[in-house]
Amino acid sequence: MASTTRNVREVRRSGHTTIRYTAAGPAEGPVLALVHGWGCDRGDFDPVIDHLPGDRRVLAIDLAEHGESRSTRDVWTIEEFARDVAAVLEAESARTAVVAGHSLGGAVAVEAGRLLPGTVSHVVALDALHYLSLFPALSDEQTEATLRAFREDFPGAVRGLVEGGSPAETDPALKDAYFKKMAAVRQPAGLRSIEGLVRWDMDAALREAKQPITVFAIRDLVASEAIDRYRDRLDIVLVDLGSHHFPAESPEATAGLLASLGTR
Repeated sequence: MASTTRNVREVRRSGHTTIRYTAAGPAEGPVLALVHGWGCDRGDFDPVIDHLPGDRRVLAIDLAEHGESRSTRDVWTIEEFARDVAAVLEAESARTAVVAGHSLGGAVAVEAGRLLPGTVSHVVALDALHYLSLFPALSDEQTEATLRAFREDFPGAVRGLVEGGSPAETDPALKDAYFKKMAAVRQPAGLRSIEGLVRWDMDAALREAKQPITVFAIRDLVASEAIDRYRDRLDIVLVDLGSHHFPAESPEATAGLLASLGTR
């Protein structure tokens, strides 16, 4: 798909948010929406788009205050990020779509499915949803401890995220690059969206979302407890493609995983 024309578009949500996204592929093709992770942006998916089948309509979305999207809103929940995705799908007149999200974007994809049950046919999580220290609802004490770490030492907490998502053999230069990018996330949205993530009740969302949910998870980063807890709701597929940021490290293989799901 490397020669496919790409267009940068935007959609305005009320008066507080403008979402920028890249549209590639034929307008009439089956829609695949790609949602980046926290502190990242839609450009992370550019190499993946290069390897996707040319008949797909691919929409790579910058969430609010990430990449080129801007917002002055006060609400930074996962549900509100899902409305960013919904606005793009509605602007594109998508009748059906697969929504794939990396990391925090996986949570956003689940909420997009819950918000648009008649449009989102399949949810895909790219190394997301299986981290038991982030995704299930935390206790008030756990939530406050996590947020305190980010408030008191934001760079240190970001470094901890990167290290936690890096198998032992991960190139230190890659980890440094991820850290620098994520630590530069726009504020206050960066901290507020972390709060939205740790306060998100994933179990409640999974009970209400009707779509099949496929998780492509890095084998070395998955705890058996997560598989046991969610095996009845999530189709967890273990992969060996690098670190938590594997879409950026293995774009061709990532495209193959997404294409293997067809247009369900």
